[in-house]
Amino acid sequence: MWTYIVRRLLQAIPTLLIISLLIFSLLYITPGDPVDLILGTEDGTVSEEQRAVVEEQWGLDKPFLVRYVDFVVNACKGDLGTSYATNQDVFDSVMTRMPATLKLAAFSMLLALMVSVPLGILAALKHNSIWDSLATALATVGVSLPKFWFGLVLMIFFSLRLGWLPSTGSAELSEGLGTFLSYIIMPAASLALGMAATQTRMIRSSMLDVLNQDYVRYARSKGLRERVVIWGHALKNAMIPVITVIGGEVGGLLGGAVVTESIFSWPGVGRLMMNSISKRDYPMIQGITLMLCISYLLVNLFIDIVYAWVDPRIRLDKKS
Repeated sequence: MWTYIVRRLLQAIPTLLIISLLIFSLLYITPGDPVDLILGTEDGTVSEEQRAVVEEQWGLDKPFLVRYVDFVVNACKGDLGTSYATNQDVFDSVMTRMPATLKLAAFSMLLALMVSVPLGILAALKHNSIWDSLATALATVGVSLPKFWFGLVLMIFFSLRLGWLPSTGSAELSEGLGTFLSYIIMPAASLALGMAATQTRMIRSSMLDVLNQDYVRYARSKGLRERVVIWGHALKNAMIPVITVIGGEVGGLLGGAVVTESIFSWPGVGRLMMNSISKRDYPMIQGITLMLCISYLLVNLFIDIVYAWVDPRIRLDKKS
């Protein structure tokens, strides 16, 4: 197991180098003068002396490859640069916002699983019944609806009309469970909609395949309770392909909550990314993107480890 983990981490190094080069290159050729962005003047009134001082201070006078190598070396030390807009350390700014994004992602995934697992199992057990058709129809609708539109509908209905929930902002668990849930439930539900729909369809399909296997029939022939057969034998094997989907969705949640966090003013990395893009804060955009890529790689490594826990027949050390 540890051999596999170390090998995967080493394989991630060239991937991160390629990603960092692409990020750095794209932002390097993006229109806009970094000096004007740093000084906050875009009318061309910066003198040559001021420009020379700023370029030397921020390393903008160096060639592209030298700047890229400096970026990689500093990133390995935990230094992702300084924000053009706030003059704050990028790494510290991202890490300050990351807990809020992780809480939102975790709650969204939990909410999606609470809906998709029983609904997918019900659809499989009641195959070709009204329950199966209803679950399939709900999953199709969930996949089709845009997340931002669903979030706005929730805000209009539960905040503006009923006044039950706050429309924006966030709260910590230390402020009380009820207060925390009142702030997180709408953005989490907005993100969970599409995930729950996809997972429901996957669980239904996997369960239908597993329920026709010989070992499930054998378990039933032994007189085991239906609940034991479903939860102890069928579901565990049916979840293997579902775990792949969940892993991709978790990675997408970390970087794909930009619009949702902006709508609900959730103080996470996604909202920070949106603000940085609007201000053309290149160092912050680079840092956020790189850290999200690292998070995505770590999530995929974790999913592979979960495979071995769910199905002991999978030997990670023998994988290529």
